[in-house]
Formats: sequence, C-alpha cells, structure tokens
Amino acid sequence: MVASDIQDFSESRTKARAYFCYLFSKNIPNRLPSITQEMIIPRLVKIKADLASCEGVYLLDEKGVQISPTYTQTEKIEDDIGKIRAHRAYYYRAVREGRCTITDPYPSLITGGDLTVTASQPIFCESGELKYVACVDMPLSEVLQIGHLNTFDTFFSKLFKYSYGVFAFALIAIALLLFIQGGMSFFTHKISISNFDIKYVFEATILLTLSLAIFDLAKTLIEEEIMGRHKEHNISEPHKTMVKFIGSIIIALSIEALMLVFKFAITDPDKLMYAIYIIGGVSVLLLSLAIYIKFTKVSISE
Repeated sequence: MVASDIQDFSESRTKARAYFCYLFSKNIPNRLPSITQEMIIPRLVKIKADLASCEGVYLLDEKGVQISPTYTQTEKIEDDIGKIRAHRAYYYRAVREGRCTITDPYPSLITGGDLTVTASQPIFCESGELKYVACVDMPLSEVLQIGHLNTFDTFFSKLFKYSYGVFAFALIAIALLLFIQGGMSFFTHKISISNFDIKYVFEATILLTLSLAIFDLAKTLIEEEIMGRHKEHNISEPHKTMVKFIGSIIIALSIEALMLVFKFAITDPDKLMYAIYIIGGVSVLLLSLAIYIKFTKVSISE
C-alpha cells in the first residue's frame, strides 16, 4: 500500500459505503419480527458468493461476540465462533451510528497481513432493539475498484489539484517578496540598537507577519489539497484550510493590535481606542472560528 491508496480510499469511501449498504439492504432483512441467526447467515453467504473477491463474512451478536463461523471463499472457520469483536471498529461504529459503516483499512487476519476493509450492518428487531451485526471483509484493492472515481471525477480532481498548486506557489512567491522587503527594511532604514525608530520597526514587523500568515496558508493548501495529508488522518476534522487561514489572520491581527497598543501608549494615547477596536475584531473572529469548528464537524463514516 502507498499513500495514494489511502487518498483514493478517502475520496471513494462514500461510494463504497453506498454500495455495501445496497448489498445489505437487498439481501438481509431488518427491523422485522422474529429475526433469527438462521435467517441471516444464508443471506450473508449469498453476499459472499456475489462478491468474488470477498475474504469472508460472519455474524456478531448484540454484545459483539461472533456467533457464526467465518465463511471464506474456500473454507468455514469454526474456531472464530465465540471470539469477542466488541473492540473492533466494525462493531462499535455500526452500533453507535445505527447504520451500515465501513472501516479504515487494516491488516487482515484471514489473509495474513494484506489490508482489508470491513463493511458492517446492524440488524434490529421490530421494536428497534439491536440483535446482530453482519460483517463482510473485502480487500482494500477491491474496495478501491468498487468506489472508483469516474472520468469526470478524475478530470476535475486533477484540475482542482493543479489549480490549487498554481495558487499555492503564487502565494509562496508573494510571501517571499514580503519577507525580503521586511528584511530589507532593517538595512534601508539602518535599524539598529543605536538607531531604533519604532515606526520603521513596526513597518518591518507588519511585512514579516503578513509573510508568515500567507506562507502558512500556502503550506496548508499544498499539504491538504495537493498532497492530501489530512485525508490520512481523521477526516471528521473541520476543513483545515479555512481553519488555518482564519487562524493566521487572528495571529496577525493580534500582533498588530499589540504593537499599536505600545505605539499609541508612547506616541498618542488618545488613539488607543483604535487598538481596542482591533482587539474586539480579533475576539469576534475567535468566536466565529469556534462556532465554525463546532458546526462543521462531520461523522467519520461520511
């Protein structure tokens, strides 16, 4: 497995989950009276037969204990009966969310190390009480094929990636120019301990702060939109580009407000109110960012 496999899985995860949800809903009865193990297992085996690359299917009870053998393409593993699976993601996520889920890739116990993905479906009785959790193991390579992006998806994905790349490197160029200009200010105005003019120091600091904020935004764009690193971690996190962009603005404004407080305190105390206005704006941005983070969290199963 390479990093691109993780990125492809993240991008096609929704389609893959929709496919497994369809398989479960088509083959396995749910929310019916008198649902029994004998009713479900033959249908699980049928799903295995329909999926030529399926590694295995099995059934868990409401406590996460495996109550059926593991049915692979070549054998029936009776030794798996009675094993506790409650700590596995395919059990507790299906129970917690109350719907079909698929796990992140993990080393398969059946094939001895190849990466696999488990789709699981909670099964309820007529009253809504959890009775079983049906599980299907599929190789990661096959899941990637199931959720494979179509031609338009691939085209626009590459188009957006290259566009983000152009903008990101343009931002880096701007940040570099600001950094050079800020650094040159020390030599242009001959800023030193003996020749310390606070006006020129503030101007250089503003340029360097803007340079840092723009560079941080460009770095985030490259990592998130081009390299896809955020998709290798918890995809339930809010959109990191927006969070880091607003965070950079907050940091920059906070520094500017602090400098203005010192500047006006020394040169013109009557203008301190303007610095207070900036601090108030920073407070509003912080509150808005907190609200954004709270309401843009998405379920990791999406």
